[in-house]
This record gives sequence, C-alpha cells and structure tokens, in this order.
Amino acid sequence: MDFNGSGGGNELHNNQFYPCEESKPLLDEMSAPTPPEGNNNAKQGAGPPCRRSLLPCSSGMRYKLLQEGDIQVCVVKHPRTFLSKILTSKFLRRWEPHHLTLTNSTLVSATPTGYMETALSYSCIEDLQLLSWDNAPKYCVQLSVPGGTVLLQAANSYLRDQWFHSLQWKKKIYKYRKVLNNPSRWEVVLKEIRALVDMALTSPLHDESIHQAPLHIISTLLAENTNLGAQDHENIIVAIAPLLENNHPPPDLCEFFCKHCRERPRSMVVIEVFTPVVQRILKHNMDFGKCPRLRLFTQEYILALNELNAGMEVVKKFIQSMHGPTGQCPHPRVLPNLVAVCLAAIYSCYEEFINSRDNSPSLKEIRNGCQQQSERKPPMPLRLLRPEPPTPPPPTALSPPPPLPLSPPPSIVNSSEIMVELERNNNTANVLRKTPAGGDSEPNLIDCLLVSPALNALSIQLPAQADRVLACFALILKMLSDYDDWRPALASLLQPIPFPKEALAHAKFTKELKYVIQRFAEDPRQEVHSCLLSVRSGKDGWFQLYSPGGVACDDDGELFASMVHILMGSCYKTKKFLLSLAENKLGPCMLLALRGNQTMVEILCLMLEYNIIENKDTQLQIISTLESTQVGLRMYEQLCDRQRELKELQRKGGPTRLTLPSKSTDADLARLLSSGSFGNLENLSLAFTNVTSACAEQLIKLPSLKQLNLWSTQFGDAGLRLLSEHLACLQVLNLCETPVTDAGLLALSSMKSLCSLNMNSTKLTADTYEDLKAKLPNLKEVDVRYTEACYS
Repeated sequence: MDFNGSGGGNELHNNQFYPCEESKPLLDEMSAPTPPEGNNNAKQGAGPPCRRSLLPCSSGMRYKLLQEGDIQVCVVKHPRTFLSKILTSKFLRRWEPHHLTLTNSTLVSATPTGYMETALSYSCIEDLQLLSWDNAPKYCVQLSVPGGTVLLQAANSYLRDQWFHSLQWKKKIYKYRKVLNNPSRWEVVLKEIRALVDMALTSPLHDESIHQAPLHIISTLLAENTNLGAQDHENIIVAIAPLLENNHPPPDLCEFFCKHCRERPRSMVVIEVFTPVVQRILKHNMDFGKCPRLRLFTQEYILALNELNAGMEVVKKFIQSMHGPTGQCPHPRVLPNLVAVCLAAIYSCYEEFINSRDNSPSLKEIRNGCQQQSERKPPMPLRLLRPEPPTPPPPTALSPPPPLPLSPPPSIVNSSEIMVELERNNNTANVLRKTPAGGDSEPNLIDCLLVSPALNALSIQLPAQADRVLACFALILKMLSDYDDWRPALASLLQPIPFPKEALAHAKFTKELKYVIQRFAEDPRQEVHSCLLSVRSGKDGWFQLYSPGGVACDDDGELFASMVHILMGSCYKTKKFLLSLAENKLGPCMLLALRGNQTMVEILCLMLEYNIIENKDTQLQIISTLESTQVGLRMYEQLCDRQRELKELQRKGGPTRLTLPSKSTDADLARLLSSGSFGNLENLSLAFTNVTSACAEQLIKLPSLKQLNLWSTQFGDAGLRLLSEHLACLQVLNLCETPVTDAGLLALSSMKSLCSLNMNSTKLTADTYEDLKAKLPNLKEVDVRYTEACYS
C-alpha cells in the first residue's frame, strides 16, 4: 500500500484514543524479568526458579482470534497532524468493502483493488488504536502507517474490538518471530521469551493458537540452536512452563524435553515442570498415533523418574497420583495412555533384535525345531544364547510323519509318562492338524513357541539400558494390575497378546508379567479372567502361554491350575472348554491331578462324565490317574455314584409332564429328580419359581425333555450355555422375564430343533435376534415383545 503525502501541524494527544498495546520493548528495550517467586523452588546456587507465577488474564470480554472477515476500509493519505479535521469532513471519506485475511505477516484482501491493491505488512504498522470521540466514525480501528492512516470500520463494537485484538496479536507475534529467529545474546533472548509468554497469558483472545503460536516459535528457536548449555535449557523450560499447563507441547518441543530428560534426569525441572505436563498428556491425549512424540516424551519422563535415588518408589507415587485417592479413577484416558507408553517402551527394548530377524529363527524354522540352524548368520548384538541340543538325524522331505505313540498301559501311571507321551500326542496331532497343505503360511505365534523345544531353551541378552527400561515398564504394568477399577480395561488392552515373540521368549520379561496374569486369574469378574483365553479359535492367549509346556511357564502348573479353577468357576464349565483342554492340555491336567490338585481332579471327572474322551485307553489312563490319589479316588467314586443315579433317572418311566410349585428352589428340583425315574419327562414347567442357572446341572440329565418353561425365574446366561450343549432335542423354550442377555441367547443358535422361543421382556437386541433367525431353521414361533428387537 503506497502512501505519499505531506503536511505539518501538531500531533493529536494520545488521550483521544483507547490505550494501545502494552509497551513491552523487544530485545534491548526489554524490561527486567519477573523476579523469582521465592527460594523454595530455586536450585541451590545459581539458576532460575523451577516454576513461574502465572499472570492473571485481562478481565472483561473474551474474543476468538480472527483469521479473516468482512470490514469497511478507508485510507487517509495525510499526516496525523490534520487527522481530527479530516475525520470531521464527511465528504473527504470514501469507504470500500473488503474481505480481509490476517496471514502470519500481512493483511491481505480477497479482492486486491482500490485501497487494498497491495497487501499491508505488519511491519509497516506503526501504531494500532481504537477511535473514541464524539465526531469520529463509529466502530473504527486506526492503523498508523508511514505516510497516512488506514481506518477499519466494523459492524458493531464487539467486532471492532475483535479486529483490534486480533491485529494487535498478529503484529506482536510477527515481531517476536522475526526477532527470535536471529538471536544475539541468550540472556536477552530469555527476556524476550518471558515477555512472549506473558503476552499470551494476558491476551483477551481465547483461542488454542494463542498459546500454541509462542510454543512453536520457541520450538523453532531451539531446533535451530542445538549448542545450548544445560542451564540455558532449564531457563527456557521454566520460562515457557505456564503455557504448558493447559497445552500439549508441539513435536519439536517434545524432542527438546526428551533430550533434557535423558541428559539431566535428576534436574528439579523434571519433577516440578514436566510433571504437570505429563499428567495433562495422560489425562487428555486421545491418540498417541497422531502425536508419537508426546508418547516418547512421557516415556523419557518416567525413565527420568526411575533414575532418581528413590527409583521405582517415585514412579509408584506418580502412578498413584494419576489414579487418584478414590477407588475409581476419574480420568478414563489415563489407563489406555499408560498402557500405550508401556507397550512402546517394552517393544523398544527388543527393537534391535526385531529389526534383525533375518538372523533369528524364522517361524518355519521354529515350527521345524530350528533344523536349519547351521545355515543361519552369525549372532547379533542382542544374542540368542542357546545350549547345544543333541542333533537327531533330520527327516527327509519324503519321509512320512512319525506315527502317534500309543498310550502307556493304564496299570502304571507316573508323571514322566504323562508329560512325555500324552503331551507328545497332543502336540504332534496339533501340528498335523494346523499345518496347511502348501506349508507356506506363517504358523500361529504362541503355537510356534509352544511346539519348538529349541525356543523353550531360548534366552535373550539385553543391553544394560534396555534391561532397566524393561524392568521399569514391566513393573508399571504390575502396578496397574493392582487397581481393581483398572483391571478389566487392562485385561482387555492385553488381549490379544500385544508383545513381540522375542519378548515372549525372554524369561525375565515373562517372569515379570506373570504377576499381572496371576491378578487376572484371581479376579472373580468374568470380564477380567475371560481375557486369559484366546480371542478366537486358532489364536492362542495367555492361558496357553503360561500353561505347562508353554514358553512362559516357569512353575509346576500352579498358575495353570489357578486359571483353570477361575474359568471353571465362571461360565466356562462347558463341553467346549473341556474339549479344548482335552485336545491341548490333557497331559498337564493329568500330571497335576496325579500330584493331588483338586481342580484338575474335577476336570478329569467332568471329562469322563460328559464323555469328552472317546479313546478307551485314554479313559482307562484317566481312571488310573484318579485312583492314584485319595482326593481323586473319592471324587471318582462320587462320579460313579452319580452315573448310577443318572442311569436310574434316565430309565424309562415316570411322568411325561411336570410342574414345580411356585417359590421352588434349585435344591427342591434336585431333590425331586433324585426321587425316581424321569426318562419319559418331555414337558417341564419351572415358571414363577426361584430356580437359577445352577439348576441347569439337573436339567441336562433329562434325555427326553422337549419343552421347558422358565418364565419369571432367575435363570441366566450361564445356564443357557449349558443347556445349549446338552439338550439338542429341545423344541420349546420360554425365557419370558428372565435376566438372560445376548451373551447367553447367542448360545441357542446350536439348538437346531427349537421351533418355539419366547424372549418377551428380556435384554434381547436386534442384532442377536437376526442372528438367531438365521441360524435356527425350524424356528416358527417367536415372542420378542418388550425387547429392543421389537422396535427395530
């Protein structure tokens, strides 16, 4: 914009205008910095305080930073001496409408014509004021430039003030950016940084960019000046600390903070300045994938805490502060963010080894027992320390697979036979069943670890620093598992297994993680201990990893027995769960039963009772195992008694219809069914009784049952799962006003004989209803009134 004019006269007094921008000089004109707030937070000796006092924001109206907008423009090409006379002469003023954009350096019009034919640079604006006297045009902002004045007229006073503060902010930020890009003396630069921070804190503009712009300027300054000393680092961090209490640091600033945490972990700045920043990140960050340097900064901060004298005690107190003093953490994002940091840190411990997987056993080699080990490259810095196993002659490509060994005679049963013979049967059968015809697909991760005897002897040697990182974040996972409210979400986040195979083969890591799995196995809540199992068939989980024979199992099966006990006590006392144990873990079950473990004795008895084991020799071996201990013999005798009672119950005879009186209980039903033969019972009504899912144990003994009425009972999901596995001939089922949910109703899809189903007043959803209709071809009568499916 060109201004050419001449004239003279007296200047207008400044009291004719609103107060202009705060007169804070730049660089050499800068006033003295804010004195320290006391000596408590100051370092011993020289140095700044670790926290600065926050300046109060200006009171009054708050505005959003303008980036563009419509406004009237008038240019007066006269010196300021005659401005008062000119403004009172209306015929000398000509206003043009423009759509102005406030860029980082200039004021630009969308229609570059007339007054705004050329952009107006912020560096040309000498003064910026609001006009306020009687004859002045309304709602005007005055921009004093060399050779004249630019008047901007808004539609109302609020827009005028918004334009004024936005232009004032853009002008100041432009000057600070220009000055700080060419620093001369760092003590003066520090004063400028403090003035910039104070300006952002006291601005009446209420916008995220108001605090982010100074942070970006400072991060650029630090990125271009990497030779700063440690004291300069701390001075800058303390200066910008007030801005970080309500804003995430930008990526370049995170890199600077990470460097400070690594080089000076014992600095008081880490504790007093970084702590609120990291707390805010953990509470409010939504996705570390979009800002990975925030995660890296959090990781380095925790490692810096771990380097203090108290070490993990400081980290533990930090985790406690993030959870809060109550039993329920009020911040739902804290746990997912902490777990993401832990997973990334643990992965980084094995990253060098993972990036060198060409030198580690491939999945196919693991599957084949690492038979091509001699052809592998030399070891890497993270070495595989492997004892020399005896080398059996390698099988030829055309040789048939070895036949499955026969089971030992049932007369003599010992632990070595169970471990060697039965586990070999199971593993060999699994290999043959899971290997595809082509043999080119990658096998299952945990399955590779379980099958490979060479990998069971594998140990990974980490550098000292990586070992400390692993110990720190593994201990944090253990701390997280101690909080009852966090445990369900933690179990869900660790399913499926999120760690690399190198970590799962590292004995130190799996030993540390065993505590977390134990806490899951001890938790009575189904949403917690159910995460021990795999997410789908063919995908192994923690249950398989810590089972005897698994690469992480370092005990005699105590954790495995604990996991089986909690799963059996929940809703997993089903044929499907028992069948998976029989197929994959029969050997460990028999070994632990032989050692007197009551849970495993119960498992073996249930396998016999539900006819899970079809092989006669294996059945006799299980019986011999049960008879080898007192607890096993007692439970086996009880099983035989139940079998005799079951035969008597199922013997033909008795009524075909039976209705229990209201208020009857599970015990009443069991007592009634034990009193005679009910082999002909086809219709049973338990409506309006007090029976629960526990009565399913009695109902599955009725071989001829075709109609079952459970209206207004407490029969739930666990009972439905059991019925669906044993009463395949059931045709009519009434679940009206029962507490069943989708979790149990989905199990009914296996009852193909159902032709009438009443789900009135249950928690049935539309998706489950559609799924049942698709999977039950004989279903003709359905009642879904007063359910979600009814209104879809």
